[in-house]
Amino acid sequence: MNRWKAAAVHLSISIVLTVLMLAWLYFIWFPSPYFSAAGANRLILLLLGVDICIGPLLTLLVVNRHKARKLLRLDLTVIGILQIAALSYGVHVITDARPVFIVAEVDRLVMVSAQQLSDADLAKGDRPEFRKRSLNGPVLVGALTPKDVSLGDFALKVMQTGKDIDRLPQYYVTYDQAIDAVMKHARPLASLKNATDSQRAYLRRLQASEPSQTLLALPLQREDTTYTAIMSPVTKRPIAVLPIDA
Repeated sequence: MNRWKAAAVHLSISIVLTVLMLAWLYFIWFPSPYFSAAGANRLILLLLGVDICIGPLLTLLVVNRHKARKLLRLDLTVIGILQIAALSYGVHVITDARPVFIVAEVDRLVMVSAQQLSDADLAKGDRPEFRKRSLNGPVLVGALTPKDVSLGDFALKVMQTGKDIDRLPQYYVTYDQAIDAVMKHARPLASLKNATDSQRAYLRRLQASEPSQTLLALPLQREDTTYTAIMSPVTKRPIAVLPIDA
């Protein structure tokens, strides 16, 4: 087998594996409408780099029909090990970065990734779904300040621990318990002054597709970046997320 055919076979296998992984990311761990806001675009580039580029390119470089079969087998084994190691690293990064909770708190939604929660904090959750990192996409929850603690004392605790309420599952409640209060802070789509022309056109199309309800906007925060969640006032769930600083 010449090097081009060997690289093509390797590339085909890598593409199939990558497509399966991308489907897994898009439909399970980073589902719509959170795909872009969760940083999945960057993670896809990582996958493409480690899975499609590394293996086939190295195969193209090392395969030589004049090389001894034993030496060629050793080279391909090393390439396979390198690709598996790179792919394992990519999966590890994705596992840590996947969103596990969308938390409704005060006046916004907050996306919380797996790596932002400690096992000790998770163990304090009141419900089973609050005590684990979801493997089936982010779980919608709410977060409420405890009634027996003053806002000043709670703010001091947050400053001391460096963890806001969205990263403390002991304060999680069901989404429906919190979202009504949060929705009071939702704004009309026309108030999104930072939207680009293409984003405004998309918002018009989105509103036209939902003629029975007037869509609203809420900030959605991921780490230090703020997006805008387009909310249905009927279901009170996000139907789209745009890279607009609300």
